[in-house]
Amino acid sequence: MRVLMFGRGVISTIYGHALQEAGHDVEFHVRKGRAEQFGDEVVVDLIDARRSPLGMRSRLAVPTRLRESVGSADGFELVVLSVGHHHLEAAAEFLAPRIGDATVLVLGNVWDEPLAAVEPIPATQVVFGFPQAGGGFDDDGVLRGALMRTLIVGRSDTAPSARQLAVRGAFLQAGFTIREEKDMRGWLWLHFIADVGMHAQGHRHGGLANMIGDRRALRDAFLITRELLPVIQARGVDLRRHRRAILPFRLPAQTSAALAWASTRFAIAQVSLAAHTDPDAPEPRAVIRDALLETRRLGIPTPRLDAALSSEGVR
Repeated sequence: MRVLMFGRGVISTIYGHALQEAGHDVEFHVRKGRAEQFGDEVVVDLIDARRSPLGMRSRLAVPTRLRESVGSADGFELVVLSVGHHHLEAAAEFLAPRIGDATVLVLGNVWDEPLAAVEPIPATQVVFGFPQAGGGFDDDGVLRGALMRTLIVGRSDTAPSARQLAVRGAFLQAGFTIREEKDMRGWLWLHFIADVGMHAQGHRHGGLANMIGDRRALRDAFLITRELLPVIQARGVDLRRHRRAILPFRLPAQTSAALAWASTRFAIAQVSLAAHTDPDAPEPRAVIRDALLETRRLGIPTPRLDAALSSEGVR
């Protein structure tokens, strides 16, 4: 399959490498001037759970074929779009006239109505998914990341579409297992409010990296997410369809904290959290800002979230 990764960030690089390794023809679209700046490879220090349940660590130079332009005649079959939710509109407007009939896999956070968030790309060309990977670039340009074996992909309530099947096949070929979500809209919004809880505590503690092993911070993050559940319910999400996903936020606070603390003992989680050292980075600020705007629009009180942000200047 001919694949275009939009950007050469953490998620694009990790998944682009996996697809490339599986035999797919992968290129990376970057902004003008970045191809020369980035060069033709990335050094990646990766913990990869596709090869071992706890993750197998390897350090390798990943070749990256970069391009600074793209057109409908380029023949891409799949475009992987993974940007912050606040950049989705601009990215979709850029891609829509340039990708022909390619399937667009939106891989990341979404807070607007999903299809509206990626207009004017035709709805029939879009598949929503969510990555199970993370990490960051260090000062030397090395990507230190972690990759889970599972990829989450949305599907129709009835049978999966041909495009969903094509996406599924490409990633299965790359060694992933696929978890299908029929209510992808609800799942995306549930993940978004979980991010709000984590980033709000990240602001309080100086970054997610400082929360590794901190039971109280992790407990407070879970409690913020719990008080945001009525927000997505008011937006039309049937929480009964996500019983398993919301269970950790329904448990007693100390139990949730213990589970969260235990999860950060794994190297994969530590690598992902350790990359988030800047609580004032644009993405976490945008996540918190947009959640707050929605709570106010709906008139839903969020005292724990407000308290976490009261001295951080993000309200």
